[in-house]
Amino acid sequence: MMMSMLQAGSVPVLTDNQREADEDNLQGYLEYEHVKQLDRDATWLTGAEGKAVKIISMLLKHLPQDHEYRVIFMHRDIMEVLASQRKMMERRGEAPDGVPDEAMAALYRRHLSDVHRWLVAQTNVKTLHVDYNETLKDPWPTVDKVNAFLGGGLDAEAMARVVDLKLYRQRK
Repeated sequence: MMMSMLQAGSVPVLTDNQREADEDNLQGYLEYEHVKQLDRDATWLTGAEGKAVKIISMLLKHLPQDHEYRVIFMHRDIMEVLASQRKMMERRGEAPDGVPDEAMAALYRRHLSDVHRWLVAQTNVKTLHVDYNETLKDPWPTVDKVNAFLGGGLDAEAMARVVDLKLYRQRK
């Protein structure tokens, strides 16, 4: 959702369009495959300057120190994330991992705590925390915060229009 909001707001998005929209994400993924190797190769970052790039939280610690970053960190209820992932795996015919949701949620909370400590300690990273569920309820506070965080001038109306409650399927 945030990548679509940024794109609608006129922020250039780094994507290779390899992962197309599907039943799990009707708006598409706006991902860049090279991100998955950030822990081994960050050379692609030079071409990412001034663009939005979707990076999962586990890879943030691999961002090189020689760049400045603005991270918009989306927070979503972990049980909804797990339900969404489970549904996606079912559709693909993949076997569940067998880890109970509560155990996985505890691991994820610890991971988030570690990532947040790391983010705060980085002098080259500015971070804006955004709540996914609150954005769905009312996108305007998030749009205003993101616009200010990125220096203003974004198309706020277009960003707000991207938020679509019909796409919110995995709820607590």
